[in-house]
Amino acid sequence: MSLEGILAVHKPAGMTSHDVVAKTRRILKMKRIGHTGTLDPEVTGVLPLCLGRATRVVEYMQELPKEYEATLRLGMATDTEDLTGNVTAQVDRVNVTPEEAEKALKTFLGTISQVPPMYSAVKVDGKRLYELAREGKTVERKSREVTIYEIEMKGHEWHGPFLDISFRALCSKGTYIRTLCVDIGKALGLPATMVQLKRTMSAGISDSECLTLAEIERLMDEGRLQEHLIKVDHAIRHLPAHTVSDEKAAAALQGQRLSGRAVTPEVRSPGCIRLYDSAGAFLGIFEKQEESGAIAPVKVFLPGT
Repeated sequence: MSLEGILAVHKPAGMTSHDVVAKTRRILKMKRIGHTGTLDPEVTGVLPLCLGRATRVVEYMQELPKEYEATLRLGMATDTEDLTGNVTAQVDRVNVTPEEAEKALKTFLGTISQVPPMYSAVKVDGKRLYELAREGKTVERKSREVTIYEIEMKGHEWHGPFLDISFRALCSKGTYIRTLCVDIGKALGLPATMVQLKRTMSAGISDSECLTLAEIERLMDEGRLQEHLIKVDHAIRHLPAHTVSDEKAAAALQGQRLSGRAVTPEVRSPGCIRLYDSAGAFLGIFEKQEESGAIAPVKVFLPGT
């Protein structure tokens, strides 16, 4: 039986997300692997990989909040918004206290507007921004709304004339932490850039659950990797769980629509659910249709296939 589930990888610095996927494909000797959101090469931390049929739930996992631990440097700015770029501005001395910096962090709680950085994968007129940036071009970008659910200062340290601020942020999909660092600097009237970034949680998976590439290779050689995978339905546990009656379970697996009365507890509002049979086997993702009230299949998972 081929591997199936979510493989939580700790991405090391110096590798792209694509590099990690490619290496994992070689280790596992399988092609059907997808990730739930890229990380820049120098960023470390949680990179969930979906193996086999688990690739069908990538879109549901991507919508979940992500948590990061970051360090920003007050007093210096770069063209990439991190230390990989060229310095574009700096001050002789930062005259900001850690208390003032912490107060500025708190002002970013809630829904905020961000302009995607030039060094990002966002497309403008069919071309990725980082491609334009490498050509020395700067183009106008539309701002987008993102949400910062939690943000807290973790520490501070003077780095010569500059002040490094470490913080933790829980945020929505699409948030650029590099840009957040720059905007925090602007709120304090200073140039700023990101020094370090680690993703500590993605799709409900924490860094403590992750395996290194070396550990994955060892477990694969020992034939024990499957027991370390997160089950598909557990990865989408933010969707409410419901059970279908035994007489209708076969119909559900055949992709038929179900009466709302066949499902318990009652599905009260439209949206996706996880559906199980009476023995607890995961049958797939279903959705209550607003007009008819029927429970319709979205993605069926035949047990044992």
